[in-house]
Amino acid sequence: MTAMWRVRVVLCAVSVLLSSTSTSTAASAAAAAAAEEGKARSCSDVRQAYTAKGFSLVNVPHQEISGEHLRVCPQGYTCCTSEMEDKLHQQSKQEFQNLVEKSSHEIRTTFVARHKKFDEFFLELLDNSEKSLNSMFTRTYGRLYMQNSEMFQDLFTELKRYYTGGNVNLEEMLNDFWSRLLERMFQLLNSQYHFTDDYLECISKYTDQLKPFGDVPKKLKAQVTRAFIAARTFVQGLMVGREVANRVAKVNVAPACVRALTKMLYCSYCRSMPGLKPCQNYCHNVMRGCLANQADLDTEWNHFIDAMLLVADRLQGPFNIEAVIEPVDIKISEAIMAMQENSMQVSAKVFQGCGQPKPSGIGRSVRGIADVFNTRFKPYTPEERPTTAAGTSLDRLVIDIKVKLKESKRFWSNLSDEICSRGNITESDDEQCWNSHAKGRYFPEVVKEGLTNQVNNPEMDVDITRPDTLIRQQIMALRVMTNKLKNAYNGNDIYFQDSSDEGSSSGSGSGCSDGCTTEFVYIGTEAPVIGVDRSDERAAVAAGKSLACGPSPLLVSIALVLWLAALQTQRR
Repeated sequence: MTAMWRVRVVLCAVSVLLSSTSTSTAASAAAAAAAEEGKARSCSDVRQAYTAKGFSLVNVPHQEISGEHLRVCPQGYTCCTSEMEDKLHQQSKQEFQNLVEKSSHEIRTTFVARHKKFDEFFLELLDNSEKSLNSMFTRTYGRLYMQNSEMFQDLFTELKRYYTGGNVNLEEMLNDFWSRLLERMFQLLNSQYHFTDDYLECISKYTDQLKPFGDVPKKLKAQVTRAFIAARTFVQGLMVGREVANRVAKVNVAPACVRALTKMLYCSYCRSMPGLKPCQNYCHNVMRGCLANQADLDTEWNHFIDAMLLVADRLQGPFNIEAVIEPVDIKISEAIMAMQENSMQVSAKVFQGCGQPKPSGIGRSVRGIADVFNTRFKPYTPEERPTTAAGTSLDRLVIDIKVKLKESKRFWSNLSDEICSRGNITESDDEQCWNSHAKGRYFPEVVKEGLTNQVNNPEMDVDITRPDTLIRQQIMALRVMTNKLKNAYNGNDIYFQDSSDEGSSSGSGSGCSDGCTTEFVYIGTEAPVIGVDRSDERAAVAAGKSLACGPSPLLVSIALVLWLAALQTQRR
């Protein structure tokens, strides 16, 4: 019994001893783990990455410090001081602006280069046509042409002025040219008479009735007006696209966006993980929040591109300016020949309507006037066509522009994803990326593009009630330009409308036929090929984006007041 009791005592003592040893070991391990957890990590990698950005290492910690001072990045142990966080804050803003500039570089250079090329092509086409007419008419009509050459020079001057945005009514200008030519021709064909200014004015009144030049003026007017309207509007569209892209690319970065960018791009530095890139979906949310207003430009931009493509089709087809301008000297010569051939009938009708003029006392030249107007011109063969600065025909030039225009569709709504996918700033591995506070998967859903969709953006607070003013101005500018392009597609110039042309329902764009639907803009309406909306035109001009021609200053002032009032109401 005594031996048994002693064995039990020994066993109990051993058990107590083992239990005490185990507890002591566990406590020691827990203490060691706690000590390891509280130990500050080295900031050597952060220092290296920070100095690689061009920053000084002065006051940059060698080991993690307490992070209660941080305003953007997660607090806790950190390698960032307040000064470092501020510098990284500015660095984030600058890098974002550079990313937008870089991503939009191609679309901006596309519009700059194509605008320059088309402009050079068109102006040199006009110059070559004028030189060709001057050379042929000098060779054919000699001194007679040289004495009257200023009216032909005026014709090309006005055509250039219209193309470059001048306030020129094409129809009135062409009507004036034919009236002047009729007066000069009539005097030459009836040089034995003296004509007063009043008599010459009377002759002009009979131009439509007499049709001294046959159908050439009517046909040429229709061809020139719609081709020039299309060409001028198209080059204006390239200019507007260039200006909109340039302005939108200079992005206005909101404070909330800069905070989100800093957190995404550089808060990993503060957590001693400078090489860790953001998760892709994390980047999408941040960029869609920062570029919400730019994405809203996309709808109007796509409408604008579609309208540009339609006008480009016209320039390749019935509104081909190259086909109109190159043979203009031949067409004017045909008109002169028609006038000469019908001179007897024309003179008789004029004398009947305006009265018999007084003799000048100077007989007609021994050499008949018919001997002067006796040469018809041959058109250029393709090999003889003048070489333009653009170095290509209109068809090839327009085809190239159309390819680039199509590539630019949906650019602004895709910009945020473009930056994340091609900007080399994200990590493709969903488990090995920065998720805003640590390394690991990013769980929030990706919001859609556009301002209104940012109400649920998990990465930043976006005020969806205050759209960016600059972006709204560009949206309205695109609407105005799109409306002009739709009118140009139908052969109309929205600033000059006149229904005086025979059998026509349009003004400066009169003469459309063969499937070209015409329409009024200010004078009645017919079913257009493309609907035209003028509701935002004056508002856009008031917003500071006027085009070559525009409404009166009074209308602009009224529109500006209404627009500002509406904006103020919306903000409330």
